[in-house]
Amino acid sequence: MSCSEEDISKMSTLLASLLQNDTAVIRSAEETLKPLLKDPRCVPALLEILKGTSSQSVSVRHVAAVLLRKRLPNHFKTFDPNTKTYIKSEILLVLQNEPERIVRLGAIGVASSIAKKEAEAAESAGGGVGWTELLTFISQAAGNPNPDASELAFLLLSEMTEIIGENCRDQFPSLAGLFQASLVPGVPSKVQHASVAALGSLLSVLVEEDDESVVAPFAALLPSVLSVALSPEAGSEEMITTVLDMLYDMCWSNSSSITGGIVLIVKFALHCLANPNLEMTVRDSAALVVATLAESKPKTLGSRCNIEEIVECLFNLIENSNDSAAGALFENNPAWREDMDNNSKDGRAEDDDADERDWDSPTATSMAQGTLDMLACELPKKYIYQPVMSRCVTRLSSTNPNQRKAGIACLGVIAEGCTESMREHLPEVVPHVLHAAGDSEAQVRECACFALGQLSEHCQPEILAYSNQILPIVFALLDDTTVQVQATSCYVLEMFCERLEPSGVRPLLDSLVRKLASMLESSTKRSVQEMAVAAMAATAVAAEEEFAPYVPGVAQLMSKLLELREATMYTLRGRALECMGHVAIAVGKENFRPYFQQTMQCACEGLTFDCTELHEFAYAVFANLSKVMGEEFAPVLGELVPHLIDVIKMDEGQFEQAEATGDEGKAFNSLDDSDDEENADNYILHVRTALLDSKKGAITAIGEMASHTGSAFVPFLEEVMAVLQTAAKNWHPLIKAESAEALSSMVVPSVAAHHGGSINWTKGDISGANPMSPHTNAVVSAVLGELLKLMDDDDKGAVGKACEGIQSVLELCGPHALMPVSTDCLTKTHALLARKSPCQMAEEAEGEVEGGDLLTEDDDHDTFMTSVCDLVGTYGRIMGPHFAKYLNQFLPAICAYAKQSRPSSDRSMAVGCLGEIAQELGVGISEHFETIFYPASLACLADEDDNVKRNAAFTIGVCCEGLGELVVSQYPQILSTISPLFQIDSSASDQSAACVDNAAAAVSRMITTCPQAVQPMNQVLPVLLKALPLKNDMTENETVYKCLLGLLQANHPDVAVNKAEFLRVFQSAMAEGSNVDDELKVSINQALAALA
Repeated sequence: MSCSEEDISKMSTLLASLLQNDTAVIRSAEETLKPLLKDPRCVPALLEILKGTSSQSVSVRHVAAVLLRKRLPNHFKTFDPNTKTYIKSEILLVLQNEPERIVRLGAIGVASSIAKKEAEAAESAGGGVGWTELLTFISQAAGNPNPDASELAFLLLSEMTEIIGENCRDQFPSLAGLFQASLVPGVPSKVQHASVAALGSLLSVLVEEDDESVVAPFAALLPSVLSVALSPEAGSEEMITTVLDMLYDMCWSNSSSITGGIVLIVKFALHCLANPNLEMTVRDSAALVVATLAESKPKTLGSRCNIEEIVECLFNLIENSNDSAAGALFENNPAWREDMDNNSKDGRAEDDDADERDWDSPTATSMAQGTLDMLACELPKKYIYQPVMSRCVTRLSSTNPNQRKAGIACLGVIAEGCTESMREHLPEVVPHVLHAAGDSEAQVRECACFALGQLSEHCQPEILAYSNQILPIVFALLDDTTVQVQATSCYVLEMFCERLEPSGVRPLLDSLVRKLASMLESSTKRSVQEMAVAAMAATAVAAEEEFAPYVPGVAQLMSKLLELREATMYTLRGRALECMGHVAIAVGKENFRPYFQQTMQCACEGLTFDCTELHEFAYAVFANLSKVMGEEFAPVLGELVPHLIDVIKMDEGQFEQAEATGDEGKAFNSLDDSDDEENADNYILHVRTALLDSKKGAITAIGEMASHTGSAFVPFLEEVMAVLQTAAKNWHPLIKAESAEALSSMVVPSVAAHHGGSINWTKGDISGANPMSPHTNAVVSAVLGELLKLMDDDDKGAVGKACEGIQSVLELCGPHALMPVSTDCLTKTHALLARKSPCQMAEEAEGEVEGGDLLTEDDDHDTFMTSVCDLVGTYGRIMGPHFAKYLNQFLPAICAYAKQSRPSSDRSMAVGCLGEIAQELGVGISEHFETIFYPASLACLADEDDNVKRNAAFTIGVCCEGLGELVVSQYPQILSTISPLFQIDSSASDQSAACVDNAAAAVSRMITTCPQAVQPMNQVLPVLLKALPLKNDMTENETVYKCLLGLLQANHPDVAVNKAEFLRVFQSAMAEGSNVDDELKVSINQALAALA
């Protein structure tokens, strides 16, 4: 194909016009070019211009290259073989001879676009790379002593990584040789940079490759790459950034050859992270590499790398920075940012033009805290907890306030990830935090509040035992002179009080409400006002009905905030709305009814504002008020449910064409071919996070409305079910998890409408008529179908919620609900217990890289597994004796979690699950008692953890109760093993008290079942009586009093001997404020009369 000189001249003139500094000229040229570029004859014209080193300007030739890259792919398929060969040979000549770098770069793009088309054609014809001459050219250029030629080779490889990764695998060893030759001392830095960039691009393509032989040749280059990046000659920020990008991609590979370099990767990342001479964005990329390794390879990172070194680096970053180490709590809060900026202005002279902080840019502190948080959340705790805590303690005793800040801040950072370890060591941890709260330095006090808040949020309920120490200190900090401390102390109150019992908050309730009200009225700082309102809401929740006297005053305060209409005040208005919802939960329907209409009106009005955050607050209020008001909420369903459905239907993410990288891709976008196949898949997902949160809130609200408004919700079921089924397939884990929870609520309205609110079913009975109405049966079938699909999800949170949803549906509807899906339910549940489910595959993949089950003892407790084990207990409750035939499969999987090497939470969960099975199956566990239930219970009774011992006591007690005479021969050993539990100090903690309570219940069950086998009774009974009344686990009241009343009715001789103790225990049961049920009190009162 040829073109005339006239065509070339015309095209050249138009390309030159594109470079003019005149918009009208450019637009005119574009309009003329568009039809010309659709004609294949434009290719030879552009090619001649590109080749015209003597006749065309550099800029025009560069434009020709850009347009060739854009248009050639679609035209290339129309050319005959000879024309294709000619074009390819001409492009190779341009690459070889072009003196100008910018034009060479353009020609590289042209070559890569041709190579892609040739590779596609070769693949269709049976395989091969297609344009073999290009690979030969690259190989020769890479070895050329001219640095421009060598750089060109690797720039070409960068552009062709997808083609190479898919079509050139047989040439990987030789390609690795090219890379290695460029990564030695003496090679020009620009060549090494191009080489590293190309290698990184190729590894990003191969990151998910399973074939070790494919990845190994390139992974072996890692030491050379890092050496180059650290060299004074080549180690520029640009080079380091390129290497860090490559390392990030490598983090996700399961290749053992890449994993083998993890120590080198971490050392390099730490070197960059600690280097103050690097730009903060570069150091942030280094932090991301460490954090990503923690997420993708937690066991490998923990076992192979020096965690002490990592942690020390992060501590140093925090203590050498002047940034707030508690700011991470609020940095996304516009009010906090505004208040902090204003504080900075107040501290500067009027003529000081210092810039305000860029809150969206990384800081040394934010990088360190983010990385430490990821390490704490992802690494097995035996690797991370002690290195962090030892440094916290050391720094908290330092005379340097920055070190004390770092010590207490890092303690707070790891509270979420190391929850279990923190709970176990609270007696040692809390004094350090409380001491820091009284520090002379505001930055330390602020971080102490941050740490207290984190402990209060993540160490429930154990932290509540320290309420008498924590609340007075936090109360005093509300008067602190710094805004940061005031706001963070409010945060502590919010986190701490949410689960506090009325008795815990009672001593400070009046002064606390007055202080928060005063702060709200007097403070001019929005961040303090917002946190004060949140703390007020939490205080109400803690106080419950005791908050009722304060409702009028608080409602009046909130009513002022509910009238705010300035956009900057929307969050404060939302917080006030949230507070009213919490007050409703606290004081109940009768006390809140006078404020119901006003609160609803304000919430509905908020939906008319253009503020998704305010909408989210409204949805939370709808959820709470439907829960409190019940059927009185029903009249607003017709207005709200359609709105919520529309919100849930909204697309919170949208695919947009990705912005081209580099100048080549961005230039002359208006001249792109709309039919160009090159851009068909070049889209990325943009997520509107605010809308995502609103959707989650809407799902929560609609679920609560279904649960609490009764039959009034039935007309909306069909449409709501449809939208929830779609939401359950959402890409975001939180939406899926929320959908799972809401789906189970859809059964409730049908049960209310067709069964009067409850279904009468019998354990294990599937032979009789189905007690569910056709409507309920259909809803149950649809709900369970969706929840079963979610059990196969790859997100653990969604799987846990799906298990909880199935459990609630089965317990409401009984065996006939389970029967049609029993096989799926049992199979999927067993897969979860055996760690063979999709959500557990990533961990298993890392285990395989590390050598099978080598690191299974590193596994920490997965909270979602508690939901799985609870579901197993439900199967026993629903199926009864029919579940016994599945025990051979389930028991070994459950017992794997009871091993001493497992975390205490796992051991407690496993033995508790055995107890639920034993309680529901009774004699159905007989063949497994001596081999599983008995030894597991005895081992756990001797455990060091009180929660494990508590559940073991429950398990052995229900085993004795269910198996009766079959196990009396084991009574002596059981009594001997359970005896030490009665020596535990019940006042030490709630866990200790619950442990003693369950030991008392276990012995009570043994006595009730076979009193003659409990020997010697004259020694056992006094110990039991001394442990009564129960201190914590009031669900066992019936068990222990049934035992004592039985002994009394049988005129057991030891009753008379212990008459005084019987009287004491029975009198405490009858005392005011006792937690004993009224029905049981009737029998106890009769017993007291008999003993008198």
